[in-house]
Amino acid sequence: MYADLALIAVVTEAAIGYPDALYRLIGHPVTWIGRLIAWCDKAWNSATDSFEERRWRGIYTLVLLLAVSILSGMILTAALTHLFGGLAVLLAGVAGSSLLAQRSLHAHVAAVASALEAQGIEAGRRAVSMIVGRDTRALDEAAVSRAAIESLAENFSDGIVAPLFWMVVGGLPGAIAYKAVNTADSMIGHKSERYLAFGWAAARFDDLINLPASRLSALWFVLAAALSPGLSPRRALAVLFRDAGHHRSPNAGWPEAAMAGALGIQLSGPRIYDGQEVAERWVGEGRRDLGAGDIRAALELYRAACGLQIATLVALVVVSLMF
Repeated sequence: MYADLALIAVVTEAAIGYPDALYRLIGHPVTWIGRLIAWCDKAWNSATDSFEERRWRGIYTLVLLLAVSILSGMILTAALTHLFGGLAVLLAGVAGSSLLAQRSLHAHVAAVASALEAQGIEAGRRAVSMIVGRDTRALDEAAVSRAAIESLAENFSDGIVAPLFWMVVGGLPGAIAYKAVNTADSMIGHKSERYLAFGWAAARFDDLINLPASRLSALWFVLAAALSPGLSPRRALAVLFRDAGHHRSPNAGWPEAAMAGALGIQLSGPRIYDGQEVAERWVGEGRRDLGAGDIRAALELYRAACGLQIATLVALVVVSLMF
């Protein structure tokens, strides 16, 4: 177990995020992974090949991503241990912080609330378009707010809890491998004509490795609701068990349902992707007419959940030192 590594990573990311100057200098691990995925897509995903051939090449792409990411994590860990000895865990944790999105997720979602409050609906639509894939041009304030809160809930699982979980389980190799698969799902795991076959393996494997984190994310929201005045952990649990399975994703519905229940609002519902209306079921009970204040309330719940997660890592480190 690598709880010490994960604790250093999450505290570092919460404190400083990923500095813009560093991004301009060397890019970001996700961009490096993305280049490899884009190369595989260009080289192996040919429209002239059969469905089965493209699906097999998608499987090869997934295996290559896992091999490269795990090997990279092992080499980096070994190099840090060899060069820095006792400081290796600290430096590996700082490197691992780049695989988390705790600070940036908060900033992007808070920007939507600020835009709605200061500049109105058009600014809110522009801000939320930076974090969701749906068509935002015709969204009203309630829909913009729902989109921001849903993105917060889903990305809490995908961008924070999941990489931390796999970091605790598998160290840097585990966290890098998770990030590679999750990036592949974002890039090629679509049900479009081009990616239905080629992205099948990445999408299915991403669903599998997100199963533990999505459930854990829901638990953090329920527990955070218990610590937050005015929120309801009981309602969060009730909505979680009733509505989590309504989502098109086997994982995203869990944190979304827990958040909706805790806040006493409804999320999901009909939305537009690629010009087509998707009739999704509502998740939660209570108000649908949401606004910037509801985004702020969701962010408070998010911060409490992040704090609980850090406290749990501290406890794991202390227990490991004792035994």
